[in-house]
Amino acid sequence: MNKQPNFLFIITDQHRADHLGCYGNTIVQTPHIDRIAGTGTRWDRFYVANPICMPNRASIMTGRMSSVHGARHNGIPLSRDHTTFVELLKDAGYRTGLIGKSHLQGFTGLPATNQYQPDPKLRTPRRELRDAHKRNRHSSDYDLELVSKWDRPLAERIDDDFYGFEHVEVAADHGDAASGDYLLWAREQDPGFDGLIGPENALPDNRISAPQAWRTAVPEALYSTSWIAERAQDWLRDQASGDAPFFLQMSFPDPHHPFTPPGRYWDMYDPSDIPLPASFGKGDLPPIHAMHKAMTDGTDPRDNQNPFTVTEDEARALTALTYGSITMIDDAIGRVLAQLEASGLADNTVVVFTTDHGDYMGDHGLMLKLLLHYQGVIRVPFIWNDPTRQRAGAVEAGLGSSIDISATILARAGIQPFNGLQGRDLLSTKAPEAIIVEEDSQRAMTGFDRPQRIRTIVTDQYRMSLREGEDWHEFYDLQADPLELDNLYGEPSVADAQHRVTDLMLRRMIALQDRSPLPAYRA
Repeated sequence: MNKQPNFLFIITDQHRADHLGCYGNTIVQTPHIDRIAGTGTRWDRFYVANPICMPNRASIMTGRMSSVHGARHNGIPLSRDHTTFVELLKDAGYRTGLIGKSHLQGFTGLPATNQYQPDPKLRTPRRELRDAHKRNRHSSDYDLELVSKWDRPLAERIDDDFYGFEHVEVAADHGDAASGDYLLWAREQDPGFDGLIGPENALPDNRISAPQAWRTAVPEALYSTSWIAERAQDWLRDQASGDAPFFLQMSFPDPHHPFTPPGRYWDMYDPSDIPLPASFGKGDLPPIHAMHKAMTDGTDPRDNQNPFTVTEDEARALTALTYGSITMIDDAIGRVLAQLEASGLADNTVVVFTTDHGDYMGDHGLMLKLLLHYQGVIRVPFIWNDPTRQRAGAVEAGLGSSIDISATILARAGIQPFNGLQGRDLLSTKAPEAIIVEEDSQRAMTGFDRPQRIRTIVTDQYRMSLREGEDWHEFYDLQADPLELDNLYGEPSVADAQHRVTDLMLRRMIALQDRSPLPAYRA
């Protein structure tokens, strides 16, 4: 039997597929990630199961859609009762490590939206009967990533493993606001560290003025990206002396907003060199109009998680800063790959690269994510590099989904998946006709009077998005209209195609209904 492979699973945050050189970007410098793709395989049409951090990360961990595992939005933790593929690796003898962002549980501790509201005219059930699920993720087991309670390392606050990870060193939040185990370390390195973070402590810079962007005073060596790389290098160094295979998830909180690349990465890219997206300022959907109006009349503060519109200068500036963050991550990845080589581990380590979702990044004049499932938000990079099965610069054109990652890793490790895993092995199975993307908002945002529930289908040719409770939907021919400018939903010219795609969507959603547990059967 061949020796089981090791895995280095690299995941970034809010990172579009086309913000890498290997995906056609000619400006951002990503030589190390490009090298992973250059001797491996990249998927050209790889999509998230959900375009929000926590739900998609939970889908990666479980190989299941968010409507099934229940972590439908940020702030809903992944239940410890749901099996993860990392637990199967650990069960098979793998050493498992997580260094960097986890976000399988909430950061803020804010109260839930859409809470149960007792009706004074009716008898109210006792508290444990007010939800469809008893004991529904309300114990202290789900407070482990709360920033306000992070007074000591996560590893000291867990009894066994964390969703299958034996070794955990976690960075919560993003940019120079990153916290968690990383912040505890940074304060040890510099007792005055808190005086370096945030816009109130930012270095002066007259070149860039854009929402959620400041020139951080945190030096490169103390920034979360550097910490993650250093801790990963140390962990890999330790694995070289052992016989057991390993799985390391190295998870970077960037290039997510706020936009605060440190040191030389802040001005590595000149905004004047950044072209505007071809779709900038184009788009006729109701929320785009509403967001643009909110920007022009000053009613949108543009300092939170909601998407917002930007000016041309802001779009260029925020893209330049994002490129700086990406190049810093790429440099960090280069150091970790060098450590793999130096430790004698590279020849048996499968390197996987992806992200949890994308960003509008100026498409249609928008920034961030949520609400609209344009390609920049739902299409993400996925790269697989197996040193024993290298394919020089191969490109896979078939559709792939975040739920497929776990099945693919388990198959390569020679481990049978658990009952109920919904993804497929990307390397040995045929690509589906379509993939589904789910989104369940928890609050109303600009342009809407209610939280949005969206279901999207992507096929080889079309993208259709349907909304609960709204009188408009979306249908695009991606081959004729790759910028998604011409919404054809309801147009007679595409009636037959829309009917076929709707039928396919229903069939695919039926297939993604839960089949676990299986019923008893007697012949």
